[in-house]
Amino acid sequence: MMMTTMTTTTITSSDASELALEDQHVGLAQEIENADVPVTSSEPISIPAMLCDDKLLEEINSIPDRMGFKIGDVADILGIKQYVLRYWETEFDILKPKKASNNQRMYTRKDVENALLIRKLLHRDRFSIEGARNAMKELKAHVRKEKDMSQVYHKLENVTEGVEELILDIRRLRQLFK
Repeated sequence: MMMTTMTTTTITSSDASELALEDQHVGLAQEIENADVPVTSSEPISIPAMLCDDKLLEEINSIPDRMGFKIGDVADILGIKQYVLRYWETEFDILKPKKASNNQRMYTRKDVENALLIRKLLHRDRFSIEGARNAMKELKAHVRKEKDMSQVYHKLENVTEGVEELILDIRRLRQLFK
Protein backbone atom coordinates (compact mmCIF):
# COMPACT_ATOMS: atom_id res chain seq x y z
CA MET A 1 0.00 0.00 0.00
CA MET A 2 1.49 3.34 -1.02
CA MET A 3 0.82 6.25 1.31
CA THR A 4 0.66 9.74 -0.23
CA THR A 5 1.21 12.83 1.86
CA MET A 6 -0.28 16.13 0.67
CA THR A 7 1.44 19.33 1.77
CA THR A 8 0.24 22.85 0.97
CA THR A 9 2.66 25.76 1.32
CA THR A 10 1.96 29.45 0.91
CA ILE A 11 4.77 31.25 -0.88
CA THR A 12 5.20 34.84 0.23
CA SER A 13 5.60 36.84 -2.95
CA SER A 14 3.79 39.63 -4.76
CA ASP A 15 1.13 37.24 -6.01
CA ALA A 16 1.00 35.09 -2.81
CA SER A 17 0.05 31.93 -4.69
CA GLU A 18 -0.42 28.48 -3.16
CA LEU A 19 1.40 25.38 -4.26
CA ALA A 20 0.10 21.86 -3.51
CA LEU A 21 2.78 19.19 -3.65
CA GLU A 22 2.63 15.40 -3.45
CA ASP A 23 5.13 13.39 -1.37
CA GLN A 24 7.74 13.17 -4.14
CA HIS A 25 8.08 16.96 -4.11
CA VAL A 26 7.87 17.69 -0.40
CA GLY A 27 11.61 18.50 -0.38
CA LEU A 28 10.93 21.46 -2.68
CA ALA A 29 8.18 22.69 -0.38
CA GLN A 30 10.52 22.47 2.60
CA GLU A 31 13.21 24.30 0.63
CA ILE A 32 10.71 27.10 -0.04
CA GLU A 33 9.57 27.17 3.59
CA ASN A 34 13.13 27.20 4.92
CA ALA A 35 14.58 29.59 2.34
CA ASP A 36 14.99 32.39 4.87
CA VAL A 37 15.87 30.14 7.82
CA PRO A 38 19.63 29.79 8.29
CA VAL A 39 20.96 26.29 8.87
CA THR A 40 22.35 26.25 12.37
CA SER A 41 24.98 23.57 12.71
CA SER A 42 28.23 23.48 14.62
CA GLU A 43 29.93 21.58 11.79
CA PRO A 44 29.12 21.11 8.11
CA ILE A 45 26.66 18.37 7.31
CA SER A 46 26.36 16.45 4.09
CA ILE A 47 22.55 16.51 3.83
CA PRO A 48 21.15 19.45 1.84
CA ALA A 49 19.22 22.05 3.79
CA MET A 50 16.07 21.39 1.77
CA LEU A 51 15.45 18.16 3.73
CA CYS A 52 16.69 19.35 7.11
CA ASP A 53 14.51 20.56 9.92
CA ASP A 54 15.57 21.66 13.40
CA LYS A 55 14.99 18.22 14.94
CA LEU A 56 17.08 16.48 12.24
CA LEU A 57 19.90 19.00 12.68
CA GLU A 58 19.77 18.44 16.43
CA GLU A 59 19.98 14.66 15.92
CA ILE A 60 22.87 14.99 13.46
CA ASN A 61 24.77 17.25 15.84
CA SER A 62 24.27 14.72 18.65
CA ILE A 63 26.03 11.93 16.71
CA PRO A 64 29.18 11.03 18.68
CA ASP A 65 32.48 11.97 17.04
CA ARG A 66 33.87 8.51 16.24
CA MET A 67 35.52 6.78 13.30
CA GLY A 68 32.90 4.03 13.02
CA PHE A 69 29.70 2.75 14.54
CA LYS A 70 28.47 -0.81 15.03
CA ILE A 71 24.90 -1.66 14.07
CA GLY A 72 23.80 -1.68 17.73
CA ASP A 73 25.20 1.81 18.24
CA VAL A 74 23.37 3.13 15.17
CA ALA A 75 20.15 1.41 16.23
CA ASP A 76 20.44 3.08 19.66
CA ILE A 77 21.08 6.51 18.09
CA LEU A 78 18.04 6.11 15.84
CA GLY A 79 15.83 4.48 18.46
CA ILE A 80 14.99 1.52 16.23
CA LYS A 81 15.74 -2.20 16.18
CA GLN A 82 18.80 -3.61 14.39
CA TYR A 83 16.69 -5.69 12.00
CA VAL A 84 15.04 -2.47 10.77
CA LEU A 85 18.47 -1.10 9.82
CA ARG A 86 19.30 -4.33 8.01
CA TYR A 87 15.98 -4.07 6.13
CA TRP A 88 16.69 -0.42 5.19
CA GLU A 89 20.04 -1.55 3.76
CA THR A 90 18.12 -3.76 1.30
CA GLU A 91 15.67 -0.99 0.38
CA PHE A 92 17.93 2.08 0.14
CA ASP A 93 21.08 2.10 -2.01
CA ILE A 94 22.46 5.04 -0.05
CA LEU A 95 22.72 2.96 3.14
CA LYS A 96 25.58 0.50 2.57
CA PRO A 97 27.87 0.12 5.60
CA LYS A 98 31.25 -1.55 5.17
CA LYS A 99 31.88 -4.94 6.72
CA ALA A 100 34.82 -5.39 9.09
CA SER A 101 37.12 -8.43 8.97
CA ASN A 102 34.88 -10.14 11.54
CA ASN A 103 31.88 -9.53 9.20
CA GLN A 104 30.36 -6.87 11.48
CA ARG A 105 28.75 -3.86 9.87
CA MET A 106 30.70 -0.65 10.40
CA TYR A 107 28.76 2.55 9.76
CA THR A 108 30.47 5.86 9.04
CA ARG A 109 29.13 9.20 10.24
CA LYS A 110 27.72 9.73 6.72
CA ASP A 111 25.86 6.39 6.99
CA VAL A 112 24.37 7.46 10.33
CA GLU A 113 23.28 10.81 8.82
CA ASN A 114 21.65 8.95 5.92
CA ALA A 115 19.89 6.59 8.33
CA LEU A 116 18.60 9.59 10.31
CA LEU A 117 17.28 11.09 7.08
CA ILE A 118 15.60 7.81 6.10
CA ARG A 119 14.01 7.56 9.54
CA LYS A 120 12.77 11.16 9.24
CA LEU A 121 11.23 10.49 5.82
CA LEU A 122 9.55 7.25 6.96
CA HIS A 123 8.49 8.10 10.51
CA ARG A 124 8.01 11.88 10.75
CA ASP A 125 7.16 12.75 7.14
CA ARG A 126 5.10 9.54 6.79
CA PHE A 127 6.51 8.52 3.41
CA SER A 128 6.07 4.99 2.16
CA ILE A 129 9.26 3.02 1.45
CA GLU A 130 8.78 3.74 -2.27
CA GLY A 131 8.10 7.44 -1.62
CA ALA A 132 11.18 7.75 0.58
CA ARG A 133 13.28 5.91 -2.02
CA ASN A 134 12.06 8.34 -4.71
CA ALA A 135 12.78 11.33 -2.45
CA MET A 136 16.32 10.04 -1.89
CA LYS A 137 16.79 9.61 -5.67
CA GLU A 138 15.59 13.16 -6.26
CA LEU A 139 17.91 14.36 -3.51
CA LYS A 140 20.84 12.56 -5.11
CA ALA A 141 20.02 14.11 -8.51
CA HIS A 142 19.70 17.56 -6.89
CA VAL A 143 23.06 17.20 -5.14
CA ARG A 144 24.71 16.01 -8.36
CA LYS A 145 23.24 18.96 -10.29
CA GLU A 146 24.39 21.37 -7.56
CA LYS A 147 27.89 19.88 -7.68
CA ASP A 148 28.00 20.18 -11.48
CA MET A 149 26.91 23.82 -11.27
CA SER A 150 29.57 24.46 -8.65
CA GLN A 151 32.24 23.00 -10.94
CA VAL A 152 31.04 25.14 -13.86
CA TYR A 153 31.09 28.24 -11.65
CA HIS A 154 34.63 27.42 -10.51
CA LYS A 155 35.78 27.01 -14.14
CA LEU A 156 34.19 30.33 -15.05
CA GLU A 157 36.04 32.01 -12.18
CA ASN A 158 39.33 30.58 -13.49
CA VAL A 159 38.59 31.81 -17.02
CA THR A 160 37.70 35.26 -15.69
CA GLU A 161 40.97 35.43 -13.74
CA GLY A 162 42.88 34.36 -16.86
CA VAL A 163 41.20 37.06 -18.97
CA GLU A 164 41.95 39.70 -16.32
CA GLU A 165 45.62 38.64 -16.30
CA LEU A 166 45.73 38.88 -20.10
CA ILE A 167 44.25 42.38 -19.99
CA LEU A 168 46.91 43.43 -17.46
CA ASP A 169 49.65 41.92 -19.66
CA ILE A 170 48.33 43.80 -22.71
CA ARG A 171 48.29 47.06 -20.73
CA ARG A 172 51.89 46.49 -19.62
CA LEU A 173 52.94 45.80 -23.21
CA ARG A 174 51.24 48.97 -24.38
CA GLN A 175 53.14 50.93 -21.76
CA LEU A 176 56.41 49.47 -23.04
CA PHE A 177 55.74 50.60 -26.60
CA LYS A 178 54.64 54.14 -25.74
